[in-house]
Amino acid sequence: MAYFINVILPIPLERHFTYSVSLEEAELLKTGMRVAVPFGKSKIYTGLVESVHSTPPEIYEAKDIHEVLDEHPIVAPIQFRHWQWIADYYMCTLGEVMRSALPGAFLLESETLVLRNENAPVDELSLKDDEFLIFEALQHQSTLKIQEIAAIIDRKNALPVLQRLLEKKAIRLKEEVYEQYKPKLVRYVRLTDVYADDQKLEKLLQSLSRAPKQSQVVLAVFQLQGNSKKPISVADLEKSANVSRAIIKSLVDKDILEEYFIQKDRINYERIGEKSPSKGLNEHQEKALADINENFEKQKVTLLKGITSSGKTEVYVKLIESYIEKGKQVLYLLPEIALTTQLIARLRDYFGEKISVYHSKYNVQERVEVWNNVLSGEPKAQIVIGARSAMLLPFNHLGLIIVDEEHESSFKQFDPAPRYHARDAAIVLGSLHGANIILGSATPSIESFHNAQTRKYGYAEINRRYGNVLLPDVELVDIKEAHRKKRMKGHFSERLLEEINKTLEAGEQVILFQNRRGYAPILECSTCGHTPQCPNCDVSLTYHQYRKQLRCHYCGHHTALPENCQACGSPELDTKGFGTEQIEQEVKALFPDVKVGRMDLDTTRGKHGYEKIITAFEQQEIAILIGTQMLTKGLDFRNVNLVGVMNADALLNFPDYRAHERSFQLLTQVAGRAGRTKKRGKVIVQSYNPYHQILKQVSTGDYKGMYAEQLYEREQYKYPPVNRIIKITFKHKNYNVLNEAADWFCNALKTNFGGNVLGPEYPPVARIRNQYLKHLMIKMDKRETIGRTKLNIKRIEKSFHAISMYRSVRVIYNVDHI
Repeated sequence: MAYFINVILPIPLERHFTYSVSLEEAELLKTGMRVAVPFGKSKIYTGLVESVHSTPPEIYEAKDIHEVLDEHPIVAPIQFRHWQWIADYYMCTLGEVMRSALPGAFLLESETLVLRNENAPVDELSLKDDEFLIFEALQHQSTLKIQEIAAIIDRKNALPVLQRLLEKKAIRLKEEVYEQYKPKLVRYVRLTDVYADDQKLEKLLQSLSRAPKQSQVVLAVFQLQGNSKKPISVADLEKSANVSRAIIKSLVDKDILEEYFIQKDRINYERIGEKSPSKGLNEHQEKALADINENFEKQKVTLLKGITSSGKTEVYVKLIESYIEKGKQVLYLLPEIALTTQLIARLRDYFGEKISVYHSKYNVQERVEVWNNVLSGEPKAQIVIGARSAMLLPFNHLGLIIVDEEHESSFKQFDPAPRYHARDAAIVLGSLHGANIILGSATPSIESFHNAQTRKYGYAEINRRYGNVLLPDVELVDIKEAHRKKRMKGHFSERLLEEINKTLEAGEQVILFQNRRGYAPILECSTCGHTPQCPNCDVSLTYHQYRKQLRCHYCGHHTALPENCQACGSPELDTKGFGTEQIEQEVKALFPDVKVGRMDLDTTRGKHGYEKIITAFEQQEIAILIGTQMLTKGLDFRNVNLVGVMNADALLNFPDYRAHERSFQLLTQVAGRAGRTKKRGKVIVQSYNPYHQILKQVSTGDYKGMYAEQLYEREQYKYPPVNRIIKITFKHKNYNVLNEAADWFCNALKTNFGGNVLGPEYPPVARIRNQYLKHLMIKMDKRETIGRTKLNIKRIEKSFHAISMYRSVRVIYNVDHI
């Protein structure tokens, strides 16, 4: 009887593939195990076993698998169901979800190796120079990788040369799969059993009397063994005995010391000092906690709306404690990696080594370790803190999901697929596990608040700051008037400078918020008005003064700062607009004796980039911190008394139906960084239009007024939460083909959905990486079944791709576009 397995491959294909296995393999394989399988002409991919069966495929002959990679499943059964939901709901393939979910080290792809063909005679005189270089290298080395060959012949693309050598039968190719994950092994030593009793040890020390360093090592081992029963690492022994590794090695060679290895995780969070008891809650927090537990009993997702600095984290800590006692796992999702830095320090005091962290700044090896710990339910992975990707980990005993700052757009994955929203996908994950879900925010998203108002979600509220500290005083400054009266110093109004001076004199700290990195978004010639553009995208290059270069923030293209205008040759180049770099420069000029820090994408690129800046600011080594929106989200700085918003208009005047909601959220959140302990904080918002309705609502903290207005507008124009939205993007390098394709698809959609289709239209940046873009938007009534709508769209896509001219046009779906 023949046996087969269905395999999911990490490539964007709609269906799974069937492979042939032997009886022994069929008995060994289980759903969720990895297998290396051949795919295409010669490539080998890592596939995940979906099922084992005995039905052969009808259309093609099943190939044999290459090898089995796991002894146990690495994906939990519930995870497969969750992945399937993500693939169906967000209109992508299961393979794309798999590629996004699994750490890169699990996805082994084969590497092409080049070998000499020893079975065919080669006429060396017929080889060209570059071919001979490769042939000669293979005389000295049995195999070469493609990139090694490219280096030998000094060409980026070595494939045409290899193709010629293959035709001349001088070489052959082989596919090799490499395991990327290597466990970290720590070297330990102990005295061999021969020297277990005191007499033999004494004799040993006498024999080493002429080797004082070796004698020192033996004594140190004896001492370390006596002090604690913990294993002795080579690093500890080196430090304790004050000797080099060579001396320890010589003792190992003499069989006096025995060497062994223990596998260790690369990152461990251990409690510093004694365990801290969690803080007592005040009456407002107690009331919120009671409301949350009441809603949990009704199996409801619960929204916790707590104003900034109201102590939401302490409420979460109490909830986590109760679930940890039940032996359940807890997932704590945050929108920004920057937030994990502060939160880990706080939770480590309460929960010690029960914490694991998972986000994109960790390397693949560290992510594999967290994955394995969560899968096997290790105590060190009882609480998982992370950004959106942490939601895809293989939980087995999930009891509680906390989505903090749930309104944040960072929870939405934009590229590549799956374009999921971590908050919504986490709610589905919670329902699959029967876990409770809490969404927390000071400024909830309109959708979540609407769900709470319509009783779909439970609701709890904390409307007083911890310690009854007043909310900061928000002052709006008219910079249009200040510019007219020439009362601006650079980008600072007199009022903001006055408050900065007061704050610094009082020994307090300042945060300045400008939501644009770089020095200036535009470099312009004062003579002819020419602005350098990105050659790959329809966008002007941003000037970064620190590196003296112009950069594109879409494709990464960069060029040195030109000394003259490239159009007319004039040396008079001027900047327009301003970013965090320019603010930093102005602050240093205005306050030369003050330590200034900057926190944006440029300064936090390293793994510990966030940590260094946040720690320096917490320890008051930095007095003024300038940053983009990553500063606004839930960070807790005890000594900040002033927040300055450099220009609120850039947020308000954005072409998006969420612009006003986002502006309210961002400005309220950044204002909430001020005055978090005893003294009331101050917020200065600079704007050309201080009478804007949203700015007034921010200054009075009127969330419900903003919600009512936005909901009314969205009901009128059929936007979420009243309707659902699917955005379809078309991508192609040919402008005319893209236009025709988008119009064809749009007409087909309008035949199906009538007037609820908007577009097609070009976005503000209509070309990125030499690909033109065009958008369509479908508005669906919530009463319609979304499944049928998606089937109709997919049917249209099939007809669309049947037209040969449109086959190369990429169609991208973004469900619940935000």
